[in-house]
Amino acid sequence: MPTEALIAIIVIVFLLAVGFSWLGVRKLAQKHTRSAVAESPHKIHAAAQKVFFIYNPTKNGAEAAKTLLLRSTALAGWPVPTFLETTAEDPGYAMADHALEAKADVVIVGGGDGTVRAVAQTLRHTEVSMAIIPLGTGNLLARNLELDVNDIAASVEIALFGHQRHIDAGLMEIENEITGAMSKQSFMVIAGLGMDAEVMNDTNAKLKESVGWLAYSEAGLRHMVGRRKKVSIVMDGQPAQQRKVRSVLFANCGLLPGGIDFVPDALIDDGVLDVVVVSPRSALGWIAMAGKVVFQHNNRLPVIDFYRSQNLVIRTVLPVETQVDGDPSGTATMVKVSVEPKAVLVRVAAPNHPAL
Repeated sequence: MPTEALIAIIVIVFLLAVGFSWLGVRKLAQKHTRSAVAESPHKIHAAAQKVFFIYNPTKNGAEAAKTLLLRSTALAGWPVPTFLETTAEDPGYAMADHALEAKADVVIVGGGDGTVRAVAQTLRHTEVSMAIIPLGTGNLLARNLELDVNDIAASVEIALFGHQRHIDAGLMEIENEITGAMSKQSFMVIAGLGMDAEVMNDTNAKLKESVGWLAYSEAGLRHMVGRRKKVSIVMDGQPAQQRKVRSVLFANCGLLPGGIDFVPDALIDDGVLDVVVVSPRSALGWIAMAGKVVFQHNNRLPVIDFYRSQNLVIRTVLPVETQVDGDPSGTATMVKVSVEPKAVLVRVAAPNHPAL
């Protein structure tokens, strides 16, 4: 790939990563302040653990992870892990159900954010811990948990012998009042509606395999020019606010690939969601938002604002695309979003661990 083309892609990615979550023209009232105590990771106390590894067999590194898990559990004198492959039809739901029925001590996920989300949705509100061996494109939850996404061996060590803590989950219910379709899905990182979902839905799969998360830039460039949509936003039961937006996003945590922290104050265990409404009218608006996010300056911009909520209801006249953790989740005219505080127990590195 020519250097000029690569530079152009990187610039576009910065603009899009910002555009995936930036805010409305006017600031909505902030009802919630942060109350997180950032639960300290605690050591696992188990003589031996029943380990289940749910993994996407198409991902590079899956076989290496299996080998390391077999070797590490054998050295520890633990039972042989149970290996369960995901399929194109099921990214991990049935496999996680099986692990729960078998009374797993830890369910390790080897794959991308879609596989992680499927397993986490099933493990919510249980005390069965989830660990991650990041093998995907974005690996957003792993990044926000400060795991080294390039070190499989370190991830295996943390999954088996690390510490653990509780984190929040988001829940998004969508309804298309025109078709009657309804669904409910949890998310661990970011869900949204509007342009961000259009980009996720329109990203070239082959390009994504070749260049990873940079592939979103190509689809993002095609969707950057477009009309804003009129939406009604109700936050925590307050009066409805009318907005014209490109996207509305709901962030459980805010770190993106490339070290971009698009919601710097987001905490993964604070019991609230950070809501981002994107409403630029022109290229200048996108550039201004990119500058704010990349350089983290404190100046307020007319097109950017952050607010927090525990429960939201968004209505639109015409159906809009939605997404959960980067996976398309259908069109909706009504979206209900809520936070589930400390819903998932996850494995993390010990404090001051070299992997941090």
